[in-house]
Amino acid sequence: MTNDNAINEEALNYHEFPQPGKIATQITKSFSSQHDLSMAYTPGVAAPCLAIQSNPLDAYRYTSKGNLVAVISNGTAVLGLGNLGALASKPVMEGKAILFKKFSGLDSYDIEVDATDIDLFCDTVAAIAPTFGGINLEDIKAPECFEIERRLIERLDIPVMHDDQHGTAVISSAAIMNGCQITGRSLENIKIVIVGAGAAAISCGRIYRFMGAREIYMCDSKGLIHAGRNDINAQKQEFAAREGMTMEMAFENADVVVGLSKPGSFTIEHIMRMASNPIIFTLANPTPELFPQDVKEARPDAIIATGRSDFPNQVNNVLGFPFIFRGAMDVRAKTINMEMKVAASMALAALARAEVPEYLNELYGTKLVFGKEYIIPKPFDKRLIVEVSSSVAQAAVKSGVARIESFDLENYKGELAQRLNNDE
Repeated sequence: MTNDNAINEEALNYHEFPQPGKIATQITKSFSSQHDLSMAYTPGVAAPCLAIQSNPLDAYRYTSKGNLVAVISNGTAVLGLGNLGALASKPVMEGKAILFKKFSGLDSYDIEVDATDIDLFCDTVAAIAPTFGGINLEDIKAPECFEIERRLIERLDIPVMHDDQHGTAVISSAAIMNGCQITGRSLENIKIVIVGAGAAAISCGRIYRFMGAREIYMCDSKGLIHAGRNDINAQKQEFAAREGMTMEMAFENADVVVGLSKPGSFTIEHIMRMASNPIIFTLANPTPELFPQDVKEARPDAIIATGRSDFPNQVNNVLGFPFIFRGAMDVRAKTINMEMKVAASMALAALARAEVPEYLNELYGTKLVFGKEYIIPKPFDKRLIVEVSSSVAQAAVKSGVARIESFDLENYKGELAQRLNNDE
């Protein structure tokens, strides 16, 4: 039996035993007497039902809505596996629900929608949305994912986010900010090349631009996206370079490359064209565009990040979505806007620069110090929920999308810290 076969067998056993699946529901109220039954069901439920009918926001007071996220997919772009269909995506969506619960205390239902038609998918999600305080879209292929997210944001008054797009954008932005600080650069003056033009790549380009980057080039499977091409969609057109430019020209003296494609989509020859102290992210998973050891051999001056946990500087979406939704939902935000995503990114960057608690050094078996090998926080950093969620909540309040009547940042940080202590 090969090592891969052994891992596969272990994974199948993990998912099957002692009971199939990875999540279950639990009862949150006393339920051990006839009186409890009368409160939990009839006639006790009448009072909150009528209260919510009178004031829909009372659903946040009397039901689980405010702490409940839907993790929804149609299975058209499952991890690196492609279009597996709705049912086969369920293990991933259950996994996402675990991450929400473990890292932010948010409860989740995974919902697999067997619909590739945009209208049907959006109508289905919109119809069930009253159940939830937030909707995490997952593993939906481009370009449909852009339109699906746009429509649902317009139709619904709760946070909706397609994490495959925005999670990578938020985390990589934090890593780029810290890479710039280490190498003495500024976002406004760097040259960025994005290799890949799917959902994550488009979102990355948009957030980099919003944060001040002015020179961004994007490449797809056919090369550099430029104005002379007639085969690019509206999203790619946002990053079209002038006609006549090539991928090699884009890499010339580039400060940053963000790989969001597949192995070999850019090469050692490309990174040799980059400026001194380049920031090189090879984020294809599980096999990066270039392995870190090959990058280091060619460019020992580089700062390197990957999407893998077995190398330093993992760009991992779990650093973002649990805490973004936590902050957004706690202030009853109507949406997750760009200001909130940037706030999350800046909080992550600042946390990586802070002194690292000893428990993290012990957990990871090394001394973590801000620098080339540590530019973004680790997923098990307990400070994430406090720093990121509070920054997102504050940005929601400041940008006018929160629905709570008052917000005290320090009190909220205390509540988050207490929630963390209660979960331990």
